[in-house]
Amino acid sequence: MKKIIISTAFTFLSLSFNSFSNDEIIKNPKKLYKEMHLENKLDYKVFENALTGYNRIKGKKTSLLTIIDYTKPSTEERFYVLNLQNKNVMFNTHVTHGKNSGKVMAVNFSNTLNSYKSSLGFFITDSEAYTGSNGYSLRLKGLEPGINSNAFSRNIVVHGADYAKPDFIKGLGFLGRSLGCPAIPTEISKDVIDTIKNGTVLFIAGDDDKYFRKSRIVGS
Repeated sequence: MKKIIISTAFTFLSLSFNSFSNDEIIKNPKKLYKEMHLENKLDYKVFENALTGYNRIKGKKTSLLTIIDYTKPSTEERFYVLNLQNKNVMFNTHVTHGKNSGKVMAVNFSNTLNSYKSSLGFFITDSEAYTGSNGYSLRLKGLEPGINSNAFSRNIVVHGADYAKPDFIKGLGFLGRSLGCPAIPTEISKDVIDTIKNGTVLFIAGDDDKYFRKSRIVGS
Protein backbone atom coordinates (compact mmCIF):
# COMPACT_ATOMS: atom_id res chain seq x y z
CA MET A 1 0.00 0.00 0.00
CA LYS A 2 1.55 3.27 -1.09
CA LYS A 3 0.70 6.84 -0.18
CA ILE A 4 2.53 9.86 -1.52
CA ILE A 5 2.20 13.01 0.60
CA ILE A 6 2.14 16.28 -1.30
CA SER A 7 4.17 19.06 0.32
CA THR A 8 1.48 21.63 -0.50
CA ALA A 9 -0.80 19.95 2.09
CA PHE A 10 -3.61 19.41 -0.41
CA THR A 11 -4.01 23.14 -1.19
CA PHE A 12 -4.47 22.19 -4.83
CA LEU A 13 -7.97 20.95 -4.00
CA SER A 14 -9.27 24.49 -4.27
CA LEU A 15 -8.09 24.78 -7.87
CA SER A 16 -10.43 24.19 -10.79
CA PHE A 17 -9.69 22.02 -13.79
CA ASN A 18 -9.51 25.18 -15.91
CA SER A 19 -6.30 26.19 -14.17
CA PHE A 20 -4.33 24.05 -16.59
CA SER A 21 -4.57 23.22 -20.27
CA ASN A 22 -7.38 20.85 -21.14
CA ASP A 23 -6.20 20.74 -24.76
CA GLU A 24 -2.76 19.55 -23.69
CA ILE A 25 -4.29 16.68 -21.69
CA ILE A 26 -6.51 15.61 -24.60
CA LYS A 27 -3.77 15.77 -27.22
CA ASN A 28 -0.95 14.23 -25.22
CA PRO A 29 -2.20 11.34 -23.08
CA LYS A 30 0.98 9.36 -23.74
CA LYS A 31 3.12 12.29 -22.67
CA LEU A 32 1.13 12.71 -19.46
CA TYR A 33 1.29 8.96 -18.81
CA LYS A 34 5.08 9.05 -19.00
CA GLU A 35 5.42 12.25 -16.99
CA MET A 36 3.37 10.67 -14.23
CA HIS A 37 5.62 7.58 -14.29
CA LEU A 38 2.68 5.23 -14.65
CA GLU A 39 4.56 2.59 -16.60
CA ASN A 40 4.55 -0.70 -14.67
CA LYS A 41 1.80 0.71 -12.42
CA LEU A 42 -1.27 1.27 -14.57
CA ASP A 43 -2.14 -0.14 -17.98
CA TYR A 44 -1.95 2.62 -20.60
CA LYS A 45 -5.27 1.71 -22.25
CA VAL A 46 -7.08 1.93 -18.91
CA PHE A 47 -5.47 5.32 -18.32
CA GLU A 48 -6.38 6.53 -21.81
CA ASN A 49 -10.03 5.49 -21.41
CA ALA A 50 -10.20 7.14 -17.99
CA LEU A 51 -8.71 10.35 -19.36
CA THR A 52 -11.06 10.37 -22.36
CA GLY A 53 -14.07 10.15 -20.08
CA TYR A 54 -12.62 12.68 -17.65
CA ASN A 55 -12.30 15.24 -20.44
CA ARG A 56 -15.92 14.70 -21.54
CA ILE A 57 -17.54 14.95 -18.11
CA LYS A 58 -18.93 18.36 -17.23
CA GLY A 59 -19.15 19.80 -13.74
CA LYS A 60 -16.12 18.11 -12.20
CA LYS A 61 -14.61 20.14 -9.40
CA THR A 62 -10.86 19.43 -9.41
CA SER A 63 -7.99 18.02 -11.42
CA LEU A 64 -8.20 14.71 -9.56
CA LEU A 65 -8.96 11.43 -11.31
CA THR A 66 -9.50 8.17 -9.43
CA ILE A 67 -9.08 4.92 -11.36
CA ILE A 68 -10.03 1.45 -10.17
CA ASP A 69 -8.58 -1.18 -12.48
CA TYR A 70 -10.58 -4.39 -12.22
CA THR A 71 -8.64 -5.86 -15.15
CA LYS A 72 -6.09 -6.68 -12.43
CA PRO A 73 -6.53 -9.35 -9.74
CA SER A 74 -7.44 -8.27 -6.22
CA THR A 75 -4.00 -9.37 -5.03
CA GLU A 76 -2.53 -6.29 -6.75
CA GLU A 77 -2.82 -2.61 -5.89
CA ARG A 78 -5.41 -1.43 -8.39
CA PHE A 79 -6.83 1.76 -6.84
CA TYR A 80 -5.18 5.01 -7.98
CA VAL A 81 -5.79 8.65 -7.16
CA LEU A 82 -4.08 10.83 -9.75
CA ASN A 83 -3.47 14.57 -9.65
CA LEU A 84 -3.45 15.49 -13.33
CA GLN A 85 -2.28 19.03 -12.66
CA ASN A 86 0.66 18.17 -10.42
CA LYS A 87 1.28 15.02 -12.49
CA ASN A 88 1.67 12.66 -9.58
CA VAL A 89 0.10 9.59 -8.00
CA MET A 90 -1.39 10.56 -4.65
CA PHE A 91 -2.60 7.10 -3.58
CA ASN A 92 -2.10 3.58 -4.88
CA THR A 93 -3.61 0.78 -2.80
CA HIS A 94 -5.69 -2.40 -2.75
CA VAL A 95 -9.43 -2.31 -3.41
CA THR A 96 -12.18 -4.92 -3.21
CA HIS A 97 -14.84 -5.89 -5.72
CA GLY A 98 -18.32 -7.31 -5.17
CA LYS A 99 -18.53 -10.89 -3.93
CA ASN A 100 -20.70 -11.95 -6.89
CA SER A 101 -18.31 -10.36 -9.39
CA GLY A 102 -15.69 -13.05 -8.89
CA LYS A 103 -13.00 -14.27 -6.53
CA VAL A 104 -9.49 -13.23 -7.56
CA MET A 105 -10.72 -11.37 -10.65
CA ALA A 106 -13.84 -9.28 -11.11
CA VAL A 107 -15.49 -10.71 -14.21
CA ASN A 108 -19.24 -10.11 -13.69
CA PHE A 109 -20.72 -6.63 -13.33
CA SER A 110 -24.19 -5.29 -12.64
CA ASN A 111 -26.29 -2.18 -12.11
CA THR A 112 -28.98 -4.14 -10.24
CA LEU A 113 -30.01 -3.71 -6.63
CA ASN A 114 -28.89 -6.59 -4.36
CA SER A 115 -26.77 -8.14 -7.10
CA TYR A 116 -23.69 -7.80 -4.86
CA LYS A 117 -21.69 -7.11 -7.99
CA SER A 118 -19.45 -4.21 -8.88
CA SER A 119 -20.40 -1.70 -11.56
CA LEU A 120 -18.11 -0.32 -14.24
CA GLY A 121 -17.81 3.13 -15.76
CA PHE A 122 -17.67 6.75 -14.69
CA PHE A 123 -18.89 8.20 -11.40
CA ILE A 124 -18.87 11.55 -9.63
CA THR A 125 -18.13 11.58 -5.90
CA ASP A 126 -20.61 13.07 -3.46
CA SER A 127 -19.97 16.49 -1.95
CA GLU A 128 -19.44 15.23 1.59
CA ALA A 129 -18.51 12.02 3.35
CA TYR A 130 -20.75 10.45 5.98
CA THR A 131 -20.48 7.83 8.72
CA GLY A 132 -22.71 4.80 8.22
CA SER A 133 -22.74 1.04 8.69
CA ASN A 134 -19.35 0.80 6.95
CA GLY A 135 -17.84 3.67 8.90
CA TYR A 136 -16.50 6.76 7.17
CA SER A 137 -17.83 6.52 3.61
CA LEU A 138 -18.28 8.43 0.35
CA ARG A 139 -21.25 7.96 -1.95
CA LEU A 140 -20.77 7.59 -5.70
CA LYS A 141 -23.16 8.86 -8.34
CA GLY A 142 -23.12 6.73 -11.50
CA LEU A 143 -23.07 8.74 -14.73
CA GLU A 144 -23.86 5.96 -17.20
CA PRO A 145 -27.48 4.85 -17.73
CA GLY A 146 -27.93 1.09 -17.58
CA ILE A 147 -24.33 0.60 -16.47
CA ASN A 148 -23.94 2.26 -13.07
CA SER A 149 -26.89 4.66 -12.80
CA ASN A 150 -28.26 2.81 -9.75
CA ALA A 151 -25.06 3.23 -7.75
CA PHE A 152 -26.50 5.87 -5.43
CA SER A 153 -29.65 3.86 -4.65
CA ARG A 154 -27.54 0.70 -4.26
CA ASN A 155 -25.42 2.52 -1.67
CA ILE A 156 -22.24 1.93 -3.63
CA VAL A 157 -19.66 3.84 -1.61
CA VAL A 158 -15.94 4.10 -1.05
CA HIS A 159 -15.23 2.94 2.50
CA GLY A 160 -12.57 1.33 4.62
CA ALA A 161 -12.58 -2.37 5.51
CA ASP A 162 -10.28 -4.77 7.31
CA TYR A 163 -10.90 -7.33 4.56
CA ALA A 164 -9.38 -4.87 2.06
CA LYS A 165 -5.98 -5.07 3.74
CA PRO A 166 -3.29 -7.03 1.87
CA ASP A 167 -2.81 -9.30 4.92
CA PHE A 168 -6.22 -10.77 4.14
CA ILE A 169 -4.81 -12.25 0.92
CA LYS A 170 -2.57 -14.64 2.87
CA GLY A 171 -5.49 -16.68 4.12
CA LEU A 172 -7.61 -17.05 0.97
CA GLY A 173 -5.29 -16.20 -1.89
CA PHE A 174 -7.41 -13.17 -2.80
CA LEU A 175 -8.65 -10.00 -1.16
CA GLY A 176 -11.88 -9.91 0.78
CA ARG A 177 -15.01 -9.01 -1.17
CA SER A 178 -17.77 -6.50 -0.58
CA LEU A 179 -21.45 -6.24 -1.48
CA GLY A 180 -20.45 -4.20 -4.51
CA CYS A 181 -18.54 -1.32 -2.93
CA PRO A 182 -14.92 -0.46 -3.69
CA ALA A 183 -13.56 -0.90 -0.17
CA ILE A 184 -9.98 0.08 0.62
CA PRO A 185 -7.73 -0.50 3.66
CA THR A 186 -9.09 1.25 6.75
CA GLU A 187 -5.79 2.93 7.63
CA ILE A 188 -5.85 5.00 4.47
CA SER A 189 -9.58 5.29 3.79
CA LYS A 190 -10.28 8.60 5.53
CA ASP A 191 -7.39 10.36 3.82
CA VAL A 192 -8.49 9.01 0.45
CA ILE A 193 -12.14 9.93 0.95
CA ASP A 194 -11.35 13.45 2.13
CA THR A 195 -9.14 13.91 -0.92
CA ILE A 196 -11.57 12.69 -3.61
CA LYS A 197 -14.90 13.94 -2.21
CA ASN A 198 -16.79 16.94 -3.62
CA GLY A 199 -17.38 16.19 -7.27
CA THR A 200 -14.27 14.43 -8.53
CA VAL A 201 -14.29 11.84 -11.32
CA LEU A 202 -13.90 8.13 -10.55
CA PHE A 203 -13.55 5.51 -13.29
CA ILE A 204 -13.90 1.76 -12.77
CA ALA A 205 -12.36 -0.31 -15.57
CA GLY A 206 -13.04 -3.98 -16.25
CA ASP A 207 -12.49 -6.61 -18.89
CA ASP A 208 -16.01 -6.40 -20.32
CA ASP A 209 -16.74 -5.69 -24.00
CA LYS A 210 -20.40 -5.06 -23.16
CA TYR A 211 -19.41 -1.94 -21.27
CA PHE A 212 -17.77 -0.36 -24.31
CA ARG A 213 -20.76 -1.23 -26.48
CA LYS A 214 -23.15 0.47 -24.04
CA SER A 215 -21.09 3.40 -22.74
CA ARG A 216 -21.95 6.82 -24.14
CA ILE A 217 -18.77 8.24 -22.66
CA VAL A 218 -16.02 6.02 -24.04
CA GLY A 219 -17.98 3.49 -26.11
CA SER A 220 -17.60 3.03 -29.83
